[in-house]
Amino acid sequence: MFEAEDIREWRGHDVVDHEQHKIGVLEAVYVDTATDQPAFATVMVGLPTRHRLVFVPLGDATVGPGYLKVAYDKKQVKEAPSIGMDGELLAEDEKTVFAYYELAYRAGASRERRLARR
Repeated sequence: MFEAEDIREWRGHDVVDHEQHKIGVLEAVYVDTATDQPAFATVMVGLPTRHRLVFVPLGDATVGPGYLKVAYDKKQVKEAPSIGMDGELLAEDEKTVFAYYELAYRAGASRERRLARR
């Protein structure tokens, strides 16, 4: 895995699936608030006049020359929970993002957010 500071340098680069199919462009990184490690990314997808941001886990992601490769296929990522370009992930919607990818979700000890945008 890479450090949060390193992955932020990849904003604006292509995000591809495990077969190198372009999904979209890396927009932001969300870290796990318990570990401060990169957990999810938002990827800009859609038509030029109708962009949206979809969430994809960063577990097993790798970087290549000019791209970030995620462990999920293009179709699955494009159908993932999304927010508008100016939107934000609400705390109550975090569980839905984890569930979509069949990942365990646990709120913080004091019920704080699990994900924070960096």
